[in-house]
Amino acid sequence: MTRRVAVTGLGVIAPGGLGVKAFWELMTSGRTTTRPITSFPAQGFRSRIAAECDFDPREAGLVTAEIDRMDRYVQFAVVAAREAWDQAQVEVADPWRVGVCMGSAVGGTTLLEHDYVATSGNGERWLVDADLASPFLHRALSPASLAAEVADAVGACGPVRTVSTGCTAGLDAVGHAARLIEEGRADVVVAGAAESPISPITVACFDAIRATSARNDDAEHAARPFDRDRDGFVLGEGAAVLVLEDWEHARRRGALVLAEVTGFATRSNAHHMTGLTTEGVEMAEAVRQALDQAEVSSADIDYINAHGSGTRQNDRHETAAFKRVFGERAHAVPVSSIKSMIGHSLGAIGAIELTACVLALAHGVIPPTANLDTPDPECDLDYVPHTAREEDLRTVLSVGSGFGGFQSAVVLSHPERS
Repeated sequence: MTRRVAVTGLGVIAPGGLGVKAFWELMTSGRTTTRPITSFPAQGFRSRIAAECDFDPREAGLVTAEIDRMDRYVQFAVVAAREAWDQAQVEVADPWRVGVCMGSAVGGTTLLEHDYVATSGNGERWLVDADLASPFLHRALSPASLAAEVADAVGACGPVRTVSTGCTAGLDAVGHAARLIEEGRADVVVAGAAESPISPITVACFDAIRATSARNDDAEHAARPFDRDRDGFVLGEGAAVLVLEDWEHARRRGALVLAEVTGFATRSNAHHMTGLTTEGVEMAEAVRQALDQAEVSSADIDYINAHGSGTRQNDRHETAAFKRVFGERAHAVPVSSIKSMIGHSLGAIGAIELTACVLALAHGVIPPTANLDTPDPECDLDYVPHTAREEDLRTVLSVGSGFGGFQSAVVLSHPERS
């Protein structure tokens, strides 16, 4: 028999404040955190705006040895994991039954870029001084270091993996972690994602394909999912970690169950690295499969946390997908995108969005879509503009769409759903 999966802990690092309390206050306020980039001189770039975290690793509890060896995105993950672990109050009898599943799209680009500049003298491609490289450069080069550091932080000796599936990595990490518990291969899995991509190389990457917003003179209102005047996403950073646990294991120890992971599916469009089909078929298929696994119908979904990146093709693509799955009811289901407030943190955003969904279930509040002033006529659903909405929530859906054609969906349910 498939085991049920409980969520018993949450941790988050996001623009606008550190920790779950600050994150939820922002999510319900409708405020935005997108501003001009301060991480590096960005005046030469097409898009010069981002949603940055105000993060001091020492104030967040990291010690010198950890700061020295960890790239910024790994620091985010470890701090978030400790918050989630502390909330869950897990007492592990068998560390071999505790796993870790973390996601990231671009990994340690900050340290890699810094050391490339340091070791490549005078801009001559092969003039390298290896003595200038960080002794921890190998950690930035290896995506596995993300999950390894989180495993070390919580003492997990069970299955440990890093997932890198573009912008669906956070959803996929949590979905794969849930599978480990469902199949009996772990009793507890620390799952989530982290990203710190606000660096010249990453900004240049998205500049080159015109994926990011160039609304540099109005950074605060640049992230505009589903709006007629949107012109791309705003880069963000951060991390979120969820403690997943076998339902009976959690109940036996008297843990507070925050939500249940009831469905997960992922699909590929086998079409194009960045392009999406207009009909939304692939996302619709992922959603249907996730609903089937959750043993719910489209009529049971009370809220959809959209990918809602703010690119012209994505917002239309997922609007079409929702209409395929929900039919006429698509117009009655509340949908929102928190990227309007905290930007798009690539692989991390799916885990951050799932954290928002767990909190929405707990508080009965739907986060809004900020900056939705003039809806695109082709995006004609209820996108909860500007203001959070109180709603009795029992079952919610979170979806993601990633470079590479990846489409993922996770269903979460209230622990006391009828």
